[in-house]
Amino acid sequence: MKHTIYTSDKGRLVILKHYEQYLKSFDFAIERVMVETTFGKTHVLMAGPKEGKPLLIFQGGNCINPMTLSWFKPLVKKYRIYAPDTIGHPGYSTQTRISAKDQSFAQWIAQLMDFFHIQKCAVLGPSFGAGIILRLAAYLPERIDCAVLVSPAGIKLGSKIEMLQKIFMPLLQFKKTSSIKYLKQITDCMSAGNMKESDHEIIGDIFRFVKLEQGMPKLTTRDELANFSAPTLIIAGEEDIFFPENKVKKSAEQIVPNLTAFYSLNMGHFPSGNQLQTINHTIQNFFEKYY
Repeated sequence: MKHTIYTSDKGRLVILKHYEQYLKSFDFAIERVMVETTFGKTHVLMAGPKEGKPLLIFQGGNCINPMTLSWFKPLVKKYRIYAPDTIGHPGYSTQTRISAKDQSFAQWIAQLMDFFHIQKCAVLGPSFGAGIILRLAAYLPERIDCAVLVSPAGIKLGSKIEMLQKIFMPLLQFKKTSSIKYLKQITDCMSAGNMKESDHEIIGDIFRFVKLEQGMPKLTTRDELANFSAPTLIIAGEEDIFFPENKVKKSAEQIVPNLTAFYSLNMGHFPSGNQLQTINHTIQNFFEKYY
């Protein structure tokens, strides 16, 4: 039997149905292409003007690509967006996981960029997606024009005890009982009480039907980023249980040699609609200046 991240084929179809419904909710055209890489097939969503500057957007971990893409919809007007389904995460790409602790993700991204004839470009990623970008910054920094990391993995982790109490214990109870009470505890904690109803449902189905990726991207060191000189914007949340702003800021200032701007918001790991407006406005200003 081929490797799968899903607990059943029925579960896989439930997640892909969410994926398609999310795409239908977009008010812009989406193109799709399957790219062969040495790590497996990669399904890529494309949007925005073909003559626009290229922008690679990487999805958050253990979620679906359109959910992440929906956060950055305002960028579609100006930029040619390429949003790959991360290999080994929910979506249409190959389901074999690849290491986020070595150069694998950097090589995977480089192969995607080569396929689209992109020498270097702007990159954007929240959470696990930001951690992947940091692997690219460590191994192939010359491929990055400028970088935006939102609630980033790969810099500093929050309190493991707090995650255990507020995420993992309710998750075990949810898996055992399927009680919405426990799911709400988790999604409220992840979003500071701002989770959209549709996203709440999708997260629940991902918990039910996906073998979650447990390994976070490697914490990046100062030495790894010694050759990384692209302007970098980091946006982090004060209420983020996974990557809290105060810890991320302190580490980022030490390890990212070209930290152009650090923006703090009073948000959880998942931003609210109003916070997304602020985030997009901040990103657009950054790109106008540095891209």
